[in-house]
Amino acid sequence: QISLNPHVRVEELELLTAAEKQQITAAFNDTACTFPSHQTIHQLFEAQVECTPDQVALVFGHQRLTYQELNERANSLARVLQAQGVGPDKLVGLMVQRSVEMIVGLLAVLKAGGAYVP
Repeated sequence: QISLNPHVRVEELELLTAAEKQQITAAFNDTACTFPSHQTIHQLFEAQVECTPDQVALVFGHQRLTYQELNERANSLARVLQAQGVGPDKLVGLMVQRSVEMIVGLLAVLKAGGAYVP
């Protein structure tokens, strides 16, 4: 494009062909799938724990947790949260940097029956 029109502005350049645009916007984004409408996110997670307990579920930097390890940590924290009164209709503020602990906390709040507020 630049060789054909050297005065074209950079923001007007087409970086992808029509086929590449189609692949990125349609084919790569075709991720629709059906989830059971009667199950919560943490219930779906627990089903995955049953299927693949020893598979890696979470990687952050050099840290890795299997589904079983993540589930156990989240269950432990969920029990603490429930003891503190977390349950349905309770909001829990979650102020933490991106980390393994953030995911454990998020999952624990859901398991305790509450809703997290980032």
